[in-house]
Amino acid sequence: MNVLVIGANGQVGQKIVKALADSQHEATAMVRKEEQVENLKELGASRVVLGNLEEDFSDAYEGVDAVIFAAGSGGSTGADKTLTIDLWGAVKAAKYAEEKGVKRFVQLSSIGSGNPDAGGEEMKPYLVAKRTADDLLRNTSLDYTIVRPGSLANEDPVGKIEIAEDGFPSMEGRSITRADVATLLVDVLGRSNTYHKTFEVLQGDTVIEDALKSL
Repeated sequence: MNVLVIGANGQVGQKIVKALADSQHEATAMVRKEEQVENLKELGASRVVLGNLEEDFSDAYEGVDAVIFAAGSGGSTGADKTLTIDLWGAVKAAKYAEEKGVKRFVQLSSIGSGNPDAGGEEMKPYLVAKRTADDLLRNTSLDYTIVRPGSLANEDPVGKIEIAEDGFPSMEGRSITRADVATLLVDVLGRSNTYHKTFEVLQGDTVIEDALKSL
């Protein structure tokens, strides 16, 4: 599949592009700035397109078979960017996929978005945006998978995870590497048993492939 990676220049996004390049898929990387293009090509993107989530980016969908939405406004921005990027950007991404006939859509969400009221006040706008984007995606005609990882770490990939469809009883002291999240997002693309599924994921004891087979 030719996979459009939205948010390709982010920390997880870059790892997704590399994981796609190492797989049987191809990556079309969407970035916001011209100076980001060369780095994405070096990571293995077969095509790099310019697109801004706060504008019309529907042209990025030409010739693609699937979408991985991994964009985020980042921790240094305010609630305004959380709304326009994490929420409205995700809504537009799904809308364009429907309009262009791109059925497969994988969305990177966040642990805690299942119940934003349980999160701290500082995180609440982010979790509400993610939860709303997830809910709206579920109401589309797309073959979606929503992945909600826990706290993200920059360590080397472990290759083993734990998945929970109904939430974890405790997340204290637990995290998951960005590299393992990227591998998982690429791995779910061709797995029809993950269609119309939403799940949380942390580092665990089960090989990624086997954990996904259990869904």
